[in-house]
Amino acid sequence: MNLGWPGSDWRHAAAHLVAAVAVFALGASDPFAVRSQEIPTDAGWRDVTVAQYQQHLKDLDAIVAACQNQRSQQSGAGAAQTKFPACDPAQIGPDSRVQGLSAAASQTREVRYDWLRSVLERAENKTGATQKSIFGAIPRANKKPVSMDALLAAARQRLKDDAAQVENPVAATTNYSDERKSLNSILAQRAYRGVIEESAMGRLREWFYNLLDKLFSGLVRFGSNAPWIVWLLRILLLVAVCTALVWFLLRIERRSRIRLIPDVEPGPGAPSAREWRLWLRDAQTMAAQGQWREAIHFLYWASISRLEAKRLWPADRARTPREYLALLAGTDPRKPNLSALTRSFERTWYGGRTAQASDFNAALEQAAALGVAAE
Repeated sequence: MNLGWPGSDWRHAAAHLVAAVAVFALGASDPFAVRSQEIPTDAGWRDVTVAQYQQHLKDLDAIVAACQNQRSQQSGAGAAQTKFPACDPAQIGPDSRVQGLSAAASQTREVRYDWLRSVLERAENKTGATQKSIFGAIPRANKKPVSMDALLAAARQRLKDDAAQVENPVAATTNYSDERKSLNSILAQRAYRGVIEESAMGRLREWFYNLLDKLFSGLVRFGSNAPWIVWLLRILLLVAVCTALVWFLLRIERRSRIRLIPDVEPGPGAPSAREWRLWLRDAQTMAAQGQWREAIHFLYWASISRLEAKRLWPADRARTPREYLALLAGTDPRKPNLSALTRSFERTWYGGRTAQASDFNAALEQAAALGVAAE
């Protein structure tokens, strides 16, 4: 399955076509650009002055002119010669490093002649080696090959242009004060007063969006090359949805088990029939008299009344302390405190253990965690 965006196939094809046309345009503007990349650049370097560089350009023009003459004479005579010695690219010599050609006399300009070696290498053969076409896979790209005479003429014109550029160099401008004043006057206008630089947060947001775009683009390419990953993601998504649904249903079942309470008033014997504050007051009264066993007893039922008033279970006085404890789910955060309070109540009330003030204080902390505290 293709994970690309809708219509991505024709967009990719159009992008490749545009790139091919751009390369063709560059090649057409400079007929030596493609071929010159195939010529090795190990001819070496030679440091020359501006005058020596001008003379070298004249020598190169003479070499190209001699190559033109030899090819025209041989082709006119109809000879079977397959090589033209006048077109030997070895005559060009090494590349030049020209001193003083730029505005700063201390700087050096490097001039390569790979393009000219490419032309002469082709012109050395009678037929002229045709350039490899990079548009063979593109229909309707039938471009006529450039003739050897046209290439040699273009080479001579380029050498003349280089010589003219040496005679009339472009003066380097290092002072931009006038341009800066002009730009400052434009930016001072009312239309640009609200324009501010991008903030650090904006740059961070842009970087994050670019990262997401790169990540998703990689996933799209990976999905296009591996269709099985789509089915794997679907299976994982289905398993995650089913797991979440089961977990949600279990939570509903646990809550409904202790919250299915009829909308009736509690019976007269139920703990919640008496307000939990009254149970707490009785516990404090017993504690003030030192009757710790009775104080823990009243404190326990104050906690049960408090929880029952929140409709955590149906009111029923016939339940035992352990049955009240079982009504709370194991994941309920109140269960540990109710368990501790229940054990303390059972030990002192049913087990006959003598209660102390420390037992009451511990039970008081556990009851406070359940919501039973003096206000």
